[in-house]
Amino acid sequence: MHKQMKFAVLGGGSWATAIVKMLSENQDQVIWYMRNEDAIAHIKTEKHNPNYLSSVEFHLDQLQLTSDINEAVSNADLLLFAIPSAFLDSELQKLTVSLENKIVFSAIKGIVPETGLIVGEHFHEKYAIPFENIGVLTGPCHAEEVALERLSYLTIACADQEKAIIVADNLKSHYIKTKISDDIIGTEYAAMLKNIYAIAAGISHGLGYGDNFQSVLMSNSIREMKRFIKRVHKMKRNINNSAYLGDLLVTGYSTFSRNRMFGNMIGKGYTVKSAMMEMSMVAEGYYATKSAHLLMQKINKESGTPIIDAVYEVLYKGRNPKKIFTALTDKLD
Repeated sequence: MHKQMKFAVLGGGSWATAIVKMLSENQDQVIWYMRNEDAIAHIKTEKHNPNYLSSVEFHLDQLQLTSDINEAVSNADLLLFAIPSAFLDSELQKLTVSLENKIVFSAIKGIVPETGLIVGEHFHEKYAIPFENIGVLTGPCHAEEVALERLSYLTIACADQEKAIIVADNLKSHYIKTKISDDIIGTEYAAMLKNIYAIAAGISHGLGYGDNFQSVLMSNSIREMKRFIKRVHKMKRNINNSAYLGDLLVTGYSTFSRNRMFGNMIGKGYTVKSAMMEMSMVAEGYYATKSAHLLMQKINKESGTPIIDAVYEVLYKGRNPKKIFTALTDKLD
């Protein structure tokens, strides 16, 4: 029965492209919204996204392409959002149709700047979508490896197990393994936090720190993540599971990681503005850093998050990365 559910993917970037590819393995037709009309025209003639994962070739009869977000939402039962968190609110403001009775899953790794909320909470509070109709799609998984059909793992989290299973079944294939979770808030915070720690890993690499320090940084990062998530949403979870630790490691170490790349540029002396201009993709961790830092300040002045605080000082206070990371090394063990 769930194969008949109509899926819409909203977003035009690498993750959106990867998700459309995964759904195309199981669905006869996938609705795909992207605001870039030139990209849509290109896909219709050349069968691939000109800007992201251009090696992925689509069968046009499986795609219902549109640059009208209302058309996409109206025609779908389940919406999979892969729009960068910094632009989500402005995209949603284009909606004239209701999200009521829609199932909403987020593949967005960040906090919505306008509300300071993770995406699931944003949909719940601003659009009154019940939590049982909200889900999260997390890794460890890079869009680039999905394009190459390298074995990848996804965690699908939803309070309603049946809906998590529906999404998991429609994403899995010979190169995608899926598992489900009921920790929707914890997995979403983990997906947001790992981007900040990847920026830290990139900064340290750019500053010339080696593998030994990177391993210490990552082991401290997972413990810091555990403390952070426990403060915002206390429940029983194993932080060493793939959705938390696995996603952190692949984002912190992979050459595909845009957040690590962004941090590496900062460590090498780029300004935030110049690093952003050079990158063609959004580094979600930049926006997440401010939100996470402010949230911890609100909860507890003694944040217990020295890595997040260090990245915040560098990105938002303009502090010297070498000085900040020299001080950070004394706070890690």
